[in-house]
Amino acid sequence: TLALFYVGLALFLTGSGLNVTCINMMLTQRFTPEDPRREGAFLWNYAGMNVGFFVGFSAAGYFQATQSYSSLFIFATLGNFSAIVLALFNWKTLTDRNTPLLDATRKQFRLRQLAGLAILIGLAPVVWFMLQRPGSTETIIKMICAAVALALIYLTVRHQDRREQRNMTAYLILTIGSLMFWSLYQMAPSGLMLFAVHNVNLMVGSVQIQPQWIQNINTICIVLGGPVLASLFTRMRARGWRIDIPKQFAASLLLMALAFFILPLGIKLAGADGKSPFVWLFLSYVLQSIGELLIMPIGYAMIGKLAPKQFQGLMMGNWMLVTGLASLFAGDFSGMIPEPTGTTAVATNPGYAKLFAELGAGSLAVGIMLVVLIPFLRKLITDKAETRPIEAATVVPVA
Repeated sequence: TLALFYVGLALFLTGSGLNVTCINMMLTQRFTPEDPRREGAFLWNYAGMNVGFFVGFSAAGYFQATQSYSSLFIFATLGNFSAIVLALFNWKTLTDRNTPLLDATRKQFRLRQLAGLAILIGLAPVVWFMLQRPGSTETIIKMICAAVALALIYLTVRHQDRREQRNMTAYLILTIGSLMFWSLYQMAPSGLMLFAVHNVNLMVGSVQIQPQWIQNINTICIVLGGPVLASLFTRMRARGWRIDIPKQFAASLLLMALAFFILPLGIKLAGADGKSPFVWLFLSYVLQSIGELLIMPIGYAMIGKLAPKQFQGLMMGNWMLVTGLASLFAGDFSGMIPEPTGTTAVATNPGYAKLFAELGAGSLAVGIMLVVLIPFLRKLITDKAETRPIEAATVVPVA
């Protein structure tokens, strides 16, 4: 029934949301802030997650084509059950290593355990309620995001450790950069897919590219690019290159800008029928995927470097929340952009060229802003402990 469908969907969304956050937190515990392997681990983890996405999307497509939805849900359940069994057999490996819970007394641990269980039980009904009222859900989510942002600003201002306070300030600035990246990133998919179907020549040699295959470009780039970038960054740093978080974030926005700017170029090189060569769309997806790798897994790794121990869970959750908020902003901004008018590729090309150029300009502006802020962010992000200066003692000459 529809009622049970919403119950199942609420449970699914609650579990999947907690799953990604907890995986990232478990990985964060395994590396000190100064450990150079942390970034590579998150790149590999992000690539592994996208392998799962690829398998899931492929299986979903197959079961959808055969209308075997019951089999699809059984397949997903078996996958989750396998993950649970794997976790149980490796519980000692996955157990907490460096969290405030390890320092808690037995009474404190039980109270926190009960509080966590209460929140977990309460989340599913809240999600179910929000699914019933999609119109008001956006407002609720934006209010929650605003409250979390104000709480983080308050905690940053009131934090006593000056080194950690500077790191938290850098985190807040980079979070704004991430919000802008994902808002622009998520404005593109619907427009890009329509552009691909109606305005791109999907013939590559003698092969007809199916529209649903195009989404796999991103997944394949992430799966292959994660390990490649992890190895590349290690080698570049070994040779003296300074590859740090501010530079990676700035590069992600600049790559996003380039990904959008090459699409109008492809439109100018379109054939007589107005359809652009597929290679330009392919390059755009590749550049966007590399930009995603430079901001999403790098951002996860950043939490372990910049977040104080007691705030790591909150700051990781906020980082995940930003992606959801960006999707809402993307929807708001998309409504302000007029859709290309016309029925043929030749007629709609000018509208698409303008749209992609505007998205590219927005990405470029944010990227330049982050480039300008690189020296400031580098001053904020430091591993060196800082103590308050001690006033020089006054020396009184002895008579």
